[in-house]
Amino acid sequence: MAGEKEASRRGLDLEWQVTVSGAAGSSVKTEAQSPLAVLWVCNLVSGLRLKAWSLGRRVWQIGADDPRKVIHGMKVGLALVLTSVFYYTRPLYDGVGGTAMWAVMTVVVVFEYTVGGTLYKGLNRATATVSAGSLAFGIHWLAIKSGKTADHIILGTSIFILSSAATFFRFIPTLKARFDYGLMIFILTFNLVAVSGYRVDQLLALAQWRFCTITLGFCICLTVCTVVRPVWAGEELHCLTTRNMEKLAESLQESVAEYLKEEQEEEEEEDSEECKHNCSSQKLQGFKCVLNSKASEDSLANLARWEPPHGCFSYGHPWRQYLKIGAAMRHCAYCIESLTNCCISSENLELPDSVRSHLADAYLKLSSDSAKVLKELAGSFKSMRKPSSVDYLVKDMKNTADELQTALSSVPQEATVLIMETLPLITVASLLIEISKRVEGVAVATKGVTGLSCFRPSDGDDELKVLNKVVPAMA
Repeated sequence: MAGEKEASRRGLDLEWQVTVSGAAGSSVKTEAQSPLAVLWVCNLVSGLRLKAWSLGRRVWQIGADDPRKVIHGMKVGLALVLTSVFYYTRPLYDGVGGTAMWAVMTVVVVFEYTVGGTLYKGLNRATATVSAGSLAFGIHWLAIKSGKTADHIILGTSIFILSSAATFFRFIPTLKARFDYGLMIFILTFNLVAVSGYRVDQLLALAQWRFCTITLGFCICLTVCTVVRPVWAGEELHCLTTRNMEKLAESLQESVAEYLKEEQEEEEEEDSEECKHNCSSQKLQGFKCVLNSKASEDSLANLARWEPPHGCFSYGHPWRQYLKIGAAMRHCAYCIESLTNCCISSENLELPDSVRSHLADAYLKLSSDSAKVLKELAGSFKSMRKPSSVDYLVKDMKNTADELQTALSSVPQEATVLIMETLPLITVASLLIEISKRVEGVAVATKGVTGLSCFRPSDGDDELKVLNKVVPAMA
């Protein structure tokens, strides 16, 4: 018996030791894990702070680059405050009824950044609501008069035909450009009214109240958008065209200057390559902006046609002509892109010094003359004056292109044998001649706008200067 008791005591002591050692191990693990959890929480908090800081800097940069976006947000808030007065003020609420919320919804949906965008959506919404509501009310009345058997057939057939037709019309380019939003609202309003379960008298009253509140919301939107720091789509398109002309001219001039720039010493070769890469990326951005502006030009031209006369732009201003100017500039930008890729991006062979010096002046002169034409057009757009010396500049550009062709035909004989070495220079020359022709196309397209009465006649100083230069040269 004594041996059994002693064995049981030994077993209890062993179990107690195992339990105590296990508890000690868990405490050690808990103490080791607690610093890791604190470190993870600290990393999470610091990561969230960095993201919040970067987001704040980005928001601040957007507002600093274009303060009109901040003002636009305040304008939307002001319009919603003015609209909500009709909902929270008891006398006004009794006047417009419970449908005042439709005015708030109209402000949220209709208010756009430009006046043309607000007019486009507001007029489309009002017209679609009236037409769809009237048509749905008439079909609903006809279905009720036809009896219980035919009413479902009439309603279902009318919904199918009108919804299908309106959806198909949205694929037509001319209707999609100007009335796409109106067609969508027409489908929505017609189906809401046609399938509603109201009686005819309640349906008519409801349609009247909704139309009144939608009109109220649209009038508040239009007033705030037009009175408080208005942003006109026409002016935006005009400024965009001016900026694209300036960027195109700078990109052309700097690309040729970069190509003809002399090589630096071998010690500074690495630094020069870095500067060359940065400079090249900045130059590429110029014509890339022109190439990527088609969607913005189409949208602004469409919205500008909805706007009333404002500033220097009268009623019926040819906004479509701006699209032709943009197409001509993109036609020129494609050629400048090829020139930039040929001159800077590609690794050309070493060119003979005799050939380079023979054609360098002609390259610089032709690129400079082409850029002068674009800058003259941009200046006339910016100042809203008729260009006085564009015809003379275009003539000089043509003469320089002829001189370049003559220079190509008189390349030194020792270089004509090295075809592969002179081929890059010949390619650049052909591209510059093609660019000059496309710049002339930009000038021709611009005449459709600069010939309008809104462009004031120039003082003639530039024209006299050009004539004074031409006459001694002829003498």
